Amino acid sequence: MSIYTKENVSDLLFSIIDAIIIVDAEKDSYNTIKKQGIFEKLVEDEGSYKSLVEKLWFHLNNNPKKITDDYHVFIPMIGQFKGKYVDRINLSIEEKIHQVQISIYPIDESCKKYIFILDELDNSEYLRDFQTARKLDTMQNTFLFSMYVDLIKDISYSINVTELSDNPQNYDVKYTEWRMMIVNMIWPDDQKLFLERTDPDWLKKNLEPGRATSFDCQMKNLEGVFIWVKLIFSRAATTNDEDFRFVFMVQNIHENHMKLFDTLKRYEELASKDPLTDIYNHGRIETEISNSIEGFNSDGKPVSFMMLDIDFFKKVNDEFGHSVGDFVLKAFVKVVNDFITPYKFAIGRWGGEEFVCVCYGMDLEHLKPIAEGLRKAVEDAEFEKGIKITCSIGLTQVTKDDTAQIIFDRVDSAMYEAKTSGRNRIIQR
Repeated sequence: MSIYTKENVSDLLFSIIDAIIIVDAEKDSYNTIKKQGIFEKLVEDEGSYKSLVEKLWFHLNNNPKKITDDYHVFIPMIGQFKGKYVDRINLSIEEKIHQVQISIYPIDESCKKYIFILDELDNSEYLRDFQTARKLDTMQNTFLFSMYVDLIKDISYSINVTELSDNPQNYDVKYTEWRMMIVNMIWPDDQKLFLERTDPDWLKKNLEPGRATSFDCQMKNLEGVFIWVKLIFSRAATTNDEDFRFVFMVQNIHENHMKLFDTLKRYEELASKDPLTDIYNHGRIETEISNSIEGFNSDGKPVSFMMLDIDFFKKVNDEFGHSVGDFVLKAFVKVVNDFITPYKFAIGRWGGEEFVCVCYGMDLEHLKPIAEGLRKAVEDAEFEKGIKITCSIGLTQVTKDDTAQIIFDRVDSAMYEAKTSGRNRIIQR
């Protein structure tokens, strides 16, 4: 067996290692001692250390595209290593994925200078890691970020940005500084809540040992897109009441949140819609009336109301039956809806064959010819079984000091007068 010496082992290692880089973090510089294979294209002979960190860690997983600029606040921290460190990353070079192992060794006591040793792993090693990662995905892939926090020492450590690396980074940062760095990644409307619920005094006051708290907000992912996340703080259960140590995690809940929103939206529509005609029901149009009056009182923009009642609708039910009457009601609503859609009026079924339209941005002078056109469209339409119907319409406009009840009484009175004075006509009040 050959006897290996320090010299020939050094030569052997130098020959088989893909890249060796000397880093000076304090001067933000690096020098490449050796590079071969993919690293000939990946790294320069010398350059900025921050640029090197960005190339190695700050890209989208399996994608050459760089992550959003907001996440670059982590570059100075990821570039600091307190001891020996090993990581594996996936790099996309010329549309091919390469798995790279990075070994980092500090070469001075200040931990400001390092030796980076980089090796591309072979396909079998990559496949084994890939299969293992698939088994872990169901547990890990929803957590985007985690770290430990010591509020007494004001330190965050074991920071793990999962989308950048599977391994926690061996650097620390002041917790109070971290809060102010990451707040820009939070949706502007959620930033106040974020700062309140991550405040050290709030956490000390509101979390007993062994207890957790969480809240949902929107936060930028690595691509710069706001997604729904759950921010979780869990206080360590220790015997010392003055020991304020926490685990902080960010969980991706975007898909489930959007499904929940869709479900809530469907239920909201079901609760707001008349099941027969698929327009607003009584309660929802009543809310629309109240909101429109409040809007008039705040901004002064005109708003009017139109109440429609189908003439002699009882005869339709008596002669043709209620099922045909239902078809006529739905067809009538379609004629009305098609006619008012360009004006963006809100329409609801008040009850039976009575309907109310909230006419935003419209005074009586401009509304009356529209109502006349609508009356004529109903008169000209032919419904189920050749049935012809007409409608009576009452109009009114919101004025100062009007309440919802005053408005309704006035438009209802106008519609009643239209019916008692001959039907198929318009009366305004």
